[in-house]
Amino acid sequence: MRRAILVTSGTGALIVALLALKPHQSPALQGGTPLAHTPVSTTGTSGSSARTGTFTGDAVQTRYGTVQVAVTLAHGRITAVKVLQAPDENGRDQQIASYALPRLTQEALGAQSAHIDAVSGASYTSQGYSQSLQSALDRARS
Repeated sequence: MRRAILVTSGTGALIVALLALKPHQSPALQGGTPLAHTPVSTTGTSGSSARTGTFTGDAVQTRYGTVQVAVTLAHGRITAVKVLQAPDENGRDQQIASYALPRLTQEALGAQSAHIDAVSGASYTSQGYSQSLQSALDRARS
């Protein structure tokens, strides 16, 4: 009887510890391949790290559809992220996007970068969002 109690409590503690771990994001997921430079509007000097304007990221193809964002910067700080394209081929895609995209935007605003945690259940959308956001931030720096 004691052994069963010890095994059960030990297993429970292990499960809690594993669920508390955050997955590490692969460096390959953090940046997309730059395409054409398409800032919507910019102000400031050309090499300035404190850019202001809206910059459109790459349209990233994922398994379930295209993800593309535009980032608005004010003096180098992310003030808004607008989703331009998201997977929406069926009801499930729309449901996942409506759940994941606001959370990804909150993460990006909090982190002030594209190095954000993926949303559980929306791995491909999270990856595409992060890549598109990184490409927009790269354009802001160029």
